[in-house]
Amino acid sequence: MPSLARRLVAEAIGTFALVFFGCASVIVNALPGANLGLMGIALTHAIVLAVMVTATMGISGGVLNPALTIGLAAVRRLDLKTAAAYLVAQSLAGVVAGFALTMVFPEGVARVVRYGTPTLNINVGLLQGIGIEALLGFFLMSAVFGTIVSLGAPKVGGFGVGLSLIFLILVAGPLTGASVNPARALGPAIVSGSWTAHIVYWIGPTIGAVIAAFLWDRFLVPEAPARREEAGR
Repeated sequence: MPSLARRLVAEAIGTFALVFFGCASVIVNALPGANLGLMGIALTHAIVLAVMVTATMGISGGVLNPALTIGLAAVRRLDLKTAAAYLVAQSLAGVVAGFALTMVFPEGVARVVRYGTPTLNINVGLLQGIGIEALLGFFLMSAVFGTIVSLGAPKVGGFGVGLSLIFLILVAGPLTGASVNPARALGPAIVSGSWTAHIVYWIGPTIGAVIAAFLWDRFLVPEAPARREEAGR
């Protein structure tokens, strides 16, 4: 297994790419004539996640998400030391990506969409938002277990995980922003100063990921305990 330092660099690069290009798609959509639309934003998130999970899964497991990290640690697919280090690397990468956005995009346009910070629809309450993000986290983690963690998973790299973001964002994007990833919410929130309902994007996906991890680990893809510490994702 690669050293912890190598795994952390891989997690940081992958998370940075997801946060930067995901937020960038939201900002670009606000530019005159861009017209990416919800589908374009969903595809951008899906493609960058698919590519970066595939690129990093052989090094770090390609987790790239604090909620998934906590879920995997809860079922001992990651040891606590590694999980804690991943959480720091992923969160810092999200923050760096947020500041990188300020150097690339015109402030006047980027601030209109809060640098891509996810926000709750005016008709969605705090608890409802947590529930929606938990549901999204459940299915994202299910994609991880079903297409990567399981020994019988199809050999599709990280594309099964990335593609799940398409239907998650298309359905829930207008409701919560469909962050499904605390690091994805943290980076743009710091540079935009937009913290409204920010807790939704930490609690929701984490609850969903933990529930899915226990379900898949205990009932759908049970494996020998010795393998749980080896699996990165």
